[in-house]
Amino acid sequence: MKLKLIGAVIVAALGGLLFGFDTAVISGTTDWLKKEFGLDDFWLGFTVASALIGTIIGSIIVGKPSDKFGRRGVLFILAVFYFVSGIGCAFAWDWWSFMIFRFLGGIAVGGASVVSPMYIAEISPAHYRGRLVAITQFNIVLGVLLAYFSNYVIGSLNLGANECRWMFGVMAAPSAVFFILLFFTPQSPRWLIARNRVEEARAVLQMCGSDTGSLEDEIRDIQASLDLRHHSMEEPFFCARYRKPILLAVAIAMFNQLSGINAVVYYTKHIFEMAGYASTDALLQSVIVGFVNLVCTMTALSVIDHFGRKKLMIIGSIGYILSLGAVAYSFYSGGGGRMLLISLIVFIASHAAGQGTVIWVFISEIFPNRVRARGQALGSFTHWFMAAAISWTFPMIAAASGWMTFAFYALCCVGQLVWVLTAMPETKGISLEKIQKELGIE
Repeated sequence: MKLKLIGAVIVAALGGLLFGFDTAVISGTTDWLKKEFGLDDFWLGFTVASALIGTIIGSIIVGKPSDKFGRRGVLFILAVFYFVSGIGCAFAWDWWSFMIFRFLGGIAVGGASVVSPMYIAEISPAHYRGRLVAITQFNIVLGVLLAYFSNYVIGSLNLGANECRWMFGVMAAPSAVFFILLFFTPQSPRWLIARNRVEEARAVLQMCGSDTGSLEDEIRDIQASLDLRHHSMEEPFFCARYRKPILLAVAIAMFNQLSGINAVVYYTKHIFEMAGYASTDALLQSVIVGFVNLVCTMTALSVIDHFGRKKLMIIGSIGYILSLGAVAYSFYSGGGGRMLLISLIVFIASHAAGQGTVIWVFISEIFPNRVRARGQALGSFTHWFMAAAISWTFPMIAAASGWMTFAFYALCCVGQLVWVLTAMPETKGISLEKIQKELGIE
């Protein structure tokens, strides 16, 4: 594997690290938000979901700019949004200003969830693609862990009224680093070929490696997949030709959130407090959960190109069902404590081994080159729409019945297992252009 390819992947995947940090950092601030802005459970849920509303919009609007200005050009803009959001939330003067800056950060998260994995998929040879795209997910969970750890450290410093503002503000530093490092990454070769900049694409393919071992054969395959004599980069997306990848992307994205993963990520501290943990102890348990997420993601990342996407999804689905059932029983029986911690650790491990590692890889693979940006945007939109719905409703339904909430998530994961076994294709080790042919797309 070429060093320049690894460098470009790591930089692009920093969008994922900021994605994870931004989405998880609020988990340690929910009590502060309620007190600072006088929020009840409904408005707390809405405040937490405000960034997710931004992610929905970010995932929708980023597709066409990615086709027009390139994947790297859009990542520059998202880095700026991350920076402004971190500083803005730290210095927010009222609830409205806080909401605006969280919303801006949400746009960056939604955009990064589309562009980072798509860019990596387009510069990576097929036999490395699963591992390299999954680095985005690794960075997402690393960002989540860093947010939990940062919250724990800041919470231990007794900074008083400004404590939670520091939790939000620290994101500005990695955002600035991300912006600077993007100057050293190349454009996507597939985007360059779509823009008839073949010589530039040839240089990038030579730098990053090809599927066939022959640059000319690779370029011809990409040109054939684009087939711009008969298709346009602007052709309709929602049509019978793309029905199969559209349904696959929507399904995997919906099931990702119906597991309740974002409810656990956003409300980790709150869930442990529901089970009787003190505030600082709850933050520490969040760090443990985040660390398990990171370790299991690393493990899944190392085997995704060996075991394949489908096997990991089967393993993760079974783990989801068992662990969520145990969480539901823990709340039903009033056990809490160690049983809840172990169950949530198994749940996070199952997510990391399955959906967490597979989702962005799979969605980035199943769409043809000419509509990949819009396909990735659709998958991301579905993911974030469901995330907003789950995160907004969780405080209210958990207050009414914690065990029924997690039992519902477990039932949804049964549906995911059935879908994986009956409908999900395997994409391991297949070039993007060949996947297009195997899905029956001309």
